[in-house]
Amino acid sequence: MSLLPHHCESSVSRDNPGTGRKWWKDVISLAAAAFLSACSPVSVHELSLTAAYRQRNVSALSGAQMSNTTHIVLQRQNLLRGWKEKPETALSSLRSAIQTGAIAQEPDGLFALAELSWLRARKTRDPAQFMAAALYAYAYLAPDAPVSERPDAYDPHFRQACDLYMLALTEALGSPANVQSQHWTLPYATLDLVANPADRSWHGQILSDFRPTARMAVKGVSNVYNHPGLGEPLAAVPLMNRGDNSAIQISDHERIPVSLFIEIPHAREQVLSDHVSGRLSLATDEDPALHAANRPHFPPQLDSTTAAAISLSESVDWAAEYRGFFNGQVLGQHHGLALTALEPHQQGRMPVVMVHGTASGPARWADMVNDLLADPYIRQHYEFWLFSYGTGNPIPYSALQLRRSIAAAVKALGGPQADPALGRVTLIGHSQGGLLSKMLVINAQDRLWNGLMPRPIDSLNLTPATRDVLQDELFPTPMPEVRNVVFISTPQHGSYLATLSVSRLLGRLIRFPLTVRETMQQVASNVGATKPDKSSWRMGSLYGMSPASPFIQSLSAIPVAPDVQAHSIIPVLKDGPLDHASDGVVKYESAHIPGVDSELVVRHSAHSTQSNPVTIAEVRRLLVEQAQDLAGDALPSFDMAKRNIIRMGGEYVPTSMRAK
Repeated sequence: MSLLPHHCESSVSRDNPGTGRKWWKDVISLAAAAFLSACSPVSVHELSLTAAYRQRNVSALSGAQMSNTTHIVLQRQNLLRGWKEKPETALSSLRSAIQTGAIAQEPDGLFALAELSWLRARKTRDPAQFMAAALYAYAYLAPDAPVSERPDAYDPHFRQACDLYMLALTEALGSPANVQSQHWTLPYATLDLVANPADRSWHGQILSDFRPTARMAVKGVSNVYNHPGLGEPLAAVPLMNRGDNSAIQISDHERIPVSLFIEIPHAREQVLSDHVSGRLSLATDEDPALHAANRPHFPPQLDSTTAAAISLSESVDWAAEYRGFFNGQVLGQHHGLALTALEPHQQGRMPVVMVHGTASGPARWADMVNDLLADPYIRQHYEFWLFSYGTGNPIPYSALQLRRSIAAAVKALGGPQADPALGRVTLIGHSQGGLLSKMLVINAQDRLWNGLMPRPIDSLNLTPATRDVLQDELFPTPMPEVRNVVFISTPQHGSYLATLSVSRLLGRLIRFPLTVRETMQQVASNVGATKPDKSSWRMGSLYGMSPASPFIQSLSAIPVAPDVQAHSIIPVLKDGPLDHASDGVVKYESAHIPGVDSELVVRHSAHSTQSNPVTIAEVRRLLVEQAQDLAGDALPSFDMAKRNIIRMGGEYVPTSMRAK
């Protein structure tokens, strides 16, 4: 009698005894191998590292397959077949088993309920089923329970449950998310959520249009910053009071990152009952209420980069950058203002004013601002204002717009007497924006005027208004609120591209604002008041940045005021001697000026270097150093940040000492 199962018995024939023994040995060996292969109840085989990771992290979040933990829960309750055939009945049976204590490992059972509810919701598209999945995931996490009762942070289901909670809320609450008090009828219970209207207040503004970001992908910025935590990440719009007379406002389309979460007291008890009640709460990363004694201690989940990207995609008209070059009246006006803040001013935060270059716009600072705001130290000490202007206009005219915009904003916010931080403005100017910035930190006296006009201003027949404008534009003095200036890719001695014929053609196509045209006409009406060539295109920014321009020649000879910290960041395309280097638009020898406090050369970078990680790292270093210096911290002569920037490819050029 054979001891083998019928299907495993050898089929080797006992006939033909004359065949060779060697053949029989081969057959027996093959049969034995087939037996061992077909009849072994347990087998092990190796996987690739990627396949092994995927197998260990399988969950309903990555497809239609449940996690191993949920499979075990169903298998031990003999519900696997029931789940396939009657999923609603299987869910009800599993819930009953947990309620009655039939499942010893309650957290595993709650995770299984969350995952299975998620799978069921994806198939039915029922918001109530998604909400049930979110509640079960929250109960599994039990953020208000003692630490000993919460899941281990090393358990992969911990993060999976956070994501189940986030995505399930995204689907349940819709888009825009419903943040009002609400009543739900769930598959096995009812749910009442109470919202606190005060949660919608943000720096005195009311938040609205809560758009979920969990399913959004961001393109166009180098780094995407997410703050892991618990909750559904949203991008909300502050409803600004457009009737105020503030000189600086937040963009109409500005969105801020917000986290929405449902708090269920005694969640593990409530979710297994017939009625669940909880709070619907909103929080930002600056919400002190998160640390109140009556709230769980968990961080909010936020998508700061996604919120900023939505703002840019909805508010920026990229074609306007070029329209603003040809028509000086297109840009520079946001509700009559040229300055836009990313958020309301907060006491103690120093303004950083970013000034873009020619045929460009504020959105070109997106990468830099995104990276800087991801640094908690920068966020604690600084806020960012973006300046817009018609980049084809005369440089002195645009610089005066910049000066007046900053002065009006500082005054509207109470001035340095109300907040000393408002008296410590940092200007960061790229390309032409660097020239505008320089106009705010020099004591020109009559040097600019004499370089442009053969007659003194007092000898001209001008209206008082025109005389005042010319006085303000061409006799600038250091703006007392500006303490630091950073020049990036700035043509301090002009750009050779401005000398090309196409630049002259473009210059003739520029339409200046009425104020500029009237000023030019009045000056030209005075005999001998201007140079022989009175071509209007020579008044525009392109000719103003030509090395042959009397304006750029005069401006380059005027040093930055000694009590202003000045820094240069100069990109060049290649390695090699700097005296032959260029960024494709501005030569190194043009961007280099003596007497700055530091100069960094960024190798292998083009003119638009604002997104270069070396450039961003240097701006971060300068801002941190300024804040530390203000706080009285000891600053090393050559700190770790500089060493890291050199390691990244930056090259510091020795600078001459300036008299302070």
